[in-house]
Parts: sequence; C-alpha cells; structure tokens
Amino acid sequence: MDLILLRERKSKAAKIVKRLKELFPDAMIALNYSNNWELLVAVILSAQCTDKKVNEVTAELFKKYRKLDDYVSVDPKEFEADIHSTGFYHNKTKNILAAAKMVREVFKGRVPKTMEELLQIPGVARKTANVVLGTAYGAAEGIAVDTHVIRLANLLGLTTEKNPVKIERDLMAILPKDEWIGFTYRLINYGRSYCNARPHDHAACPLSNLK
Repeated sequence: MDLILLRERKSKAAKIVKRLKELFPDAMIALNYSNNWELLVAVILSAQCTDKKVNEVTAELFKKYRKLDDYVSVDPKEFEADIHSTGFYHNKTKNILAAAKMVREVFKGRVPKTMEELLQIPGVARKTANVVLGTAYGAAEGIAVDTHVIRLANLLGLTTEKNPVKIERDLMAILPKDEWIGFTYRLINYGRSYCNARPHDHAACPLSNLK
C-alpha cells in the first residue's frame, strides 16, 4: 500500500470509527457464554451460522456439558445430534472435541491467551483466535474478519482485498490498535442494522456520505 493511499484510508477509517462509536457505543459479541471455554465453543459453532441460532443451541448445550471433561468423554455421534442445526456439524464436532482434549492436556484446562497457542487448537483460525483473545482477555493481536467485515470493509473503501488475512492486514495498518477489538463488533452491528447484504439503497446508510 503506497503512502498516499495509506493516508487516505487512515483518514477515512478515523471518520468511520467515530461514526460507528456514535451509532453503537456499547457494541460487543452477540454470542452467549459463561466462561472462556464456552466462548471458544460458541465461536467455532458460529462458522456459517447465525449468532441467534448458535445461542439457541448453546442454551441447551451448555446445560448438558458443564465441564471441559464432559466434552472430552462425549460420544461424537451424540454431540453431532446436539449441534446439528448449526450446520457443518461433522466437522464442528470433530474440531470441538479435539479442542477439548488439547485444552485439557496441553494447556492444563485453560483456553490459551496468545495467538500462537490458539492457532494450534483444532478449528481455530485467525478470526476465531482474534475473537477469543479480544473478548476473553482484552488482547488485540489482530482484527477479527468475518463475512460482514469482508463485505463492508470493501464497500467502505478500506481495502480491495477479498482474502480475510489480507483484509486483516490492511485494516491493522489503518486503524489504531485500541480500536481493533471494538471495530469488528461495531461493523457487524452496522451490517445487521443498516447495511445488510441484500440489495438496497446505500444512500440511506449512515456511513454512505463519509469521504
């Protein structure tokens, strides 16, 4: 990214952040959980699934499986049935149950607090790791890039990339580090409340007139 483009994007990003804070001052993760392990499970389940559906599933799931050891000992077929409605349940089951064993055996029962360690866990890529680090530990090692962020970061002119890792790199270059965690949740809320993926008049969206 050349210096002129970098300056332009930084200037626009600052205006976007300011407006998003006005629209969503208290934006936070929409997934329900009561501890860091449940947070990790919920985020893995949220892949290709709505937060609303995940919360419906975990309302029962977290009552049934109260301890990490419950995930380690469960029969995979039973767990698949429990999470079936979140989609991709074969792979999610494989990853969550393998993650439970790794967290217990390698990380002594605690969800790790570094990007390097989290990326060792089955089912965890950078987006999931960023969500867990930011939400559980307040640690900003990157920016969580989900489908809303991919679409809106392009629409708002903050990147031209389509690959999440490259989009994250572009956003990290133009956003102050202390905005990395909140930016994702505010942009997600903006996409849901004002600027969804369905065809609509973007002129009516609050960020449409920012230059």
